[in-house]
Amino acid sequence: MIILGIESSCDETAAAVVTDNREILSNEVLSQIDEHAPYGGVVPEIAARAHLDAIDTIVERAMKNAGVKFSELDAIAATGGPGLIGGVLVGVMTAKAIAAVHDLPFIGVNHLEGHALTVRLTGDEAGNEIQFPYLLLLVSGGHCQLLIVEGQGSYKRLGTTIDDALGEAFDKTAKMMGLGYPGGPMVEKYAQNGDPVRFSLPRPLKGRAGCDFSFSGLKTKVRQTIENLPEGPVSEQDKSDVCASFQNAAGDVLIDRCEHAIDTFLEAHPNGTHLVVSGGVAANQSIRGRLNALCKAHGLSFAAPPAALCTDNAAMIAWAGMERFIKGDTDDLFFCPRPRWPLDPDAPKAAGAGVKA
Repeated sequence: MIILGIESSCDETAAAVVTDNREILSNEVLSQIDEHAPYGGVVPEIAARAHLDAIDTIVERAMKNAGVKFSELDAIAATGGPGLIGGVLVGVMTAKAIAAVHDLPFIGVNHLEGHALTVRLTGDEAGNEIQFPYLLLLVSGGHCQLLIVEGQGSYKRLGTTIDDALGEAFDKTAKMMGLGYPGGPMVEKYAQNGDPVRFSLPRPLKGRAGCDFSFSGLKTKVRQTIENLPEGPVSEQDKSDVCASFQNAAGDVLIDRCEHAIDTFLEAHPNGTHLVVSGGVAANQSIRGRLNALCKAHGLSFAAPPAALCTDNAAMIAWAGMERFIKGDTDDLFFCPRPRWPLDPDAPKAAGAGVKA
């Protein structure tokens, strides 16, 4: 089986073709970094217009590079949410149009499920398929959650951020020092040459019960730390030390929260074998290394997608669509895109988290 996937939930316009044999025949991603860089973050209106301008070309390129005709596809999948609704609409309407013209099934994919199931496409380090259930740390610019992935469409949320996501904190840390956009990779780069203990930064919720996250206080302390540096431009060494201290503090929080989640996961699934990390922040090699060490200490295997498939892409959307399609689960053309779409709709709202829960 072959599925075309489309992703347009934030600032990447992407299309990919995958097979049920876990082959990625093509994976085209057009970033909007240049459009948003002057603002230090994603501007929804600019993103939506950029998706509209690029989507047809990206789909055409994905199909051409895959060497596949529309008549050879079995279904079309597109991100149906959550995300910036203008961009989501562009991707969904494009996918619906293709499905209607070529009489193909349409699948509206939860963007978070795309991240959650990417390792099922890529496999472990040896290429072996990762089986359900597994523990998932989903960490990106808009989300920071710990979930038990019991199967496609079956998720139990153990914890979520009650304020900011870690990816946002990375981006804001970079923005406060003028490191450029996107901020996450720049913070990681500067941190490599920095002192991770020079600045005393908080570890919000570390040592507390449960698996929820909080990064607002850490972000505020980073701002105060930068403001207390000597007047004038921030030196390169100061930038490196701030980044290293921030990354170290964030890593401590992740490890603490994941330790709690591992205990809960193994209590529910004693034969569980994997901790999976996905989402844009999962590309951070320092965080990967610390999570890998945590897994070894607890007798679990660590798994993460290749760095290129951690950030938003359409291969993960096509694969999530494939997992649904194999089960005979599709959507009609009346499917409505949605800006919010929790993986575990039955999870209680985290105190203070509001709609982000």
